[in-house]
Amino acid sequence: MESPLSKAPQKRQVTIFIFLFLLWEVGSVTVKYSILEERDSGSFVSNLENDLGLGIGELAKRGAQILSQGNRQHLELEQKSGNLLLKEKLDREELCGDTDPCILHFQVLVKNPVQFIQGELHLQDVNDHAPEFLGKEILLKIAESSQPGTLFPLEIAQDLDVGSNTVQNYIISSNSHFHLLTRNHSDGRKYPELVLEKALDREEQPEFRLTLTALDGGSPPRNGTCQVLILVLDINDNAPEFAQGLYQVQVPENSPVGSLVIIVTARDLDAGIYGELTYSFFQSPNQVIQAFEINKASGEIRLKKLLDFEEIDSYHIEIEASDGGGLSGKCTVDIEVMDVNDNAPELAMSLLINDIPENSPETVVAIFRISDPDSKDNGKMMCSIQDHLPFILKPTVENFYTLVTEGALDRETRAQYNIVITVTDLGTPRLKTEHNITVLISDVNDNAPAFSQTSYTLLVRENNQLALHIGSISATDRDSGTNAQITYSLLPTQDPHLPLASLVSINADNGQLFALRALDFEALQAFEFRVGATDQGSPALSSQALVRVVVLDENDNSPFVLYPMQNASAPCTELVPRAAEQGYLVTKVVAVDRDSGQNAWLSYQLLKATEPGLFGVWAHNGEVRTARLLSERDAARHRLVVLVKDNGEPPLSASVTLHVLLVDGFSQPYLPLPEVAPERAQGDSLTVYLVIALASVSSLFLFSVLVFVAVKLCRRRRAEPLGVCSVPEGHFPGHLVDVSGTGTLSQNYRYEVYLAGSSETSEFQVLKPMLPNLLGEGADKNTEENRNLRNHFGFN
Repeated sequence: MESPLSKAPQKRQVTIFIFLFLLWEVGSVTVKYSILEERDSGSFVSNLENDLGLGIGELAKRGAQILSQGNRQHLELEQKSGNLLLKEKLDREELCGDTDPCILHFQVLVKNPVQFIQGELHLQDVNDHAPEFLGKEILLKIAESSQPGTLFPLEIAQDLDVGSNTVQNYIISSNSHFHLLTRNHSDGRKYPELVLEKALDREEQPEFRLTLTALDGGSPPRNGTCQVLILVLDINDNAPEFAQGLYQVQVPENSPVGSLVIIVTARDLDAGIYGELTYSFFQSPNQVIQAFEINKASGEIRLKKLLDFEEIDSYHIEIEASDGGGLSGKCTVDIEVMDVNDNAPELAMSLLINDIPENSPETVVAIFRISDPDSKDNGKMMCSIQDHLPFILKPTVENFYTLVTEGALDRETRAQYNIVITVTDLGTPRLKTEHNITVLISDVNDNAPAFSQTSYTLLVRENNQLALHIGSISATDRDSGTNAQITYSLLPTQDPHLPLASLVSINADNGQLFALRALDFEALQAFEFRVGATDQGSPALSSQALVRVVVLDENDNSPFVLYPMQNASAPCTELVPRAAEQGYLVTKVVAVDRDSGQNAWLSYQLLKATEPGLFGVWAHNGEVRTARLLSERDAARHRLVVLVKDNGEPPLSASVTLHVLLVDGFSQPYLPLPEVAPERAQGDSLTVYLVIALASVSSLFLFSVLVFVAVKLCRRRRAEPLGVCSVPEGHFPGHLVDVSGTGTLSQNYRYEVYLAGSSETSEFQVLKPMLPNLLGEGADKNTEENRNLRNHFGFN
């Protein structure tokens, strides 16, 4: 098929009328076009953009579309060029019938913003139909007594064309007795009448055969013919006469086939065959012949098919009554079809947007047209939707409605709406039509992720495995799709001393947290950080939550003995008078545990003793006390091993060794240590010195001499200086607090302590060494430090 845009002659055949009733800016424009029928599909009608004064491509940008009434689309819009084209070949007789002019209404819908442009397409008639008679022959009976000038109406020819293309003239073949006149009906139709010019003589010529030709006004003209048979009859004095010249009747359109419409009656005063009447339709169009039938004998007119008010609302029928002598009479029957509410309203959707972004202001959802072919109240309509929906109906033009949102919609509140559009007429009974549409609310990223908790507390035992899953955080997003996809991340901490990146990591997809290294409760009991949850929307939204990790203590540190301290080069020994009572405080073991809770609960017990049952250790405070009264039979030297144990699982422990020396008094100047006096003879000489020292009390002079001699002898015989239990001021030596990385003591400690004083006092007294190199400031300083340490721990 050739493109209609390339046919200049076709363009010239299109007549365009554009009427702008209001300015374009107001949004109410009517365009009118005129085009010949039977044009090929795709034929050019006009350029709509030029007609509306729009720029090139503006209709396409605004999503323009053509809406036609009914189910058939007659026109289409070429988006790129803005040309209005025929979508199909149009037949005026099929679309409009006898109606003239034939106007096809359409609308142009443009969006952004929504506007309606009314359009009319005048479909011009083309002379594509020839006149046609219903029958091939017309029988006309004329009495020979008829006077010249008598008129005899003939059947009319049918022509589906209108205007000048329909029947314009009738002619009859040449003859000596008749000529033809062309007359006009009240409805504009032309009909032929035969005029008698010369008296008839049946004996001379009993019949005539003539040719009747109907001519239309088309170019070139078309014609149709039929034969007219005229029979000359004997004398018939009276013609039939109807009781009424005009019959008027109303028929409901829902009357069944065969229903009686009306009975027409005529009478003839003649007798015999001249008085016998027959009834028939005269010069009736096809619509009448198809819808009604007449009883030739009785004149009853009945329905031949169902009537449709919406198609034809009235009929004009000519009835002819003919007698046997060839005379006839005529009457007119006007039938008015009464409308019945037999058509439910119709709804034609022109525009439907099923997916609407949330948070949008007033948005067009649908544009539709309602119609009801009934008349009066039966054709009046009401349109509504359900209550309590955020949508409203707005009437626009010519039964067009726009369904718009009442305001911004929230998808998280409701993601889908089922809307029922109800169209009801006002007839009796009322008929209605319902149209269901589903509107989906598409998501906009307007909700930030929300954590299930504002803060999380995770408990992790120390010494954990690497990459241990320590817990999970969870956030949800009320949006959907990519707007609800969440990515988790660790946020920078405000504490510059917290190496967060080396402590924990997070799975960005599911929020699982992992420990990157083994945690040490003694180094870090708890730490806090923030995690972020960010969606994938545009723009991306995020939220934060606080995570607190609490490190749970494991029993991984043995107790640490603070007192007595180990001094391998100078161990300490506790002195206990033999006169001490039961429960006498010998010393107190002081220990700590770097763990916490029950792991740091310490208990003390005597693990080993030189003489079991002589000394005891209090389990809760570490005090070493005599368990019974001392006697002369008890050995002088005792070695005690005290075990310090925590309450962990499994329990860890440390031990300390104590040396206790039982003495009769504290005036002896020389007390050898067990490690220092390796021989038995050395212990005996010490006893001698003690006896001599006690005997010298009676005389101050003798006491001084004996003391001087004892000191001299002590210096000579001792290979090592006498040790003292002293604690340096300040912190403890480094080798005592080094826990080899795990917090457990590296070795057991061994001390020897002397407890000085009498049975009446429990204060510590440190004996000065008898060696000359220990006399002086150094010994005094050690003695003072030892007292300070005892006072610091509360020993008596």
